[in-house]
Amino acid sequence: SGEHQSFPGTVSTGTDALAQTLIELGRSVSTWATRFVVVNGHGGNLDALRRAVPLLRHEGRDAAWLPCRTSVDPADTHAGHAETSLMLHLHPDLVRMDRAAPGCTRPLAEILPALRDGGVAAVSPSGVLGDPTTATASDGRRLWDELLADARGRLARWAPGDSDGMLR
Repeated sequence: SGEHQSFPGTVSTGTDALAQTLIELGRSVSTWATRFVVVNGHGGNLDALRRAVPLLRHEGRDAAWLPCRTSVDPADTHAGHAETSLMLHLHPDLVRMDRAAPGCTRPLAEILPALRDGGVAAVSPSGVLGDPTTATASDGRRLWDELLADARGRLARWAPGDSDGMLR
């Protein structure tokens, strides 16, 4: 999403393009499936989801989205302890802990205005929001299990007609 595009090598399709892609995917999937769910792992996608899923529902499709939520520190939102721990659990060969360094550790609510105005680079030159140096594979396993349990619970409660399409 666009808040990361200030970093070299990063590209963004933008909210409008993502919303339209989700709409087209939902329409396509509905030709052979009775339900369409998007598992979202990025706060920058919320506006697109909030546009696409209600439209799909308005068109009569049983569409929904669910957030990936964990019980982590609100200052740990991007490439910090939680995400690095998850990667240490899921794909440890891709993690270079020797390069881990804390980024911006202020709470998201405090930095959100600057993030909206100038993207992640405005608050963190490295792009890290949190502290990856404390990450462990065991924390990653715990967080992964928490994410799966949360998703299973939300999917089990899925009822057609949920107002905005977010599974609660």
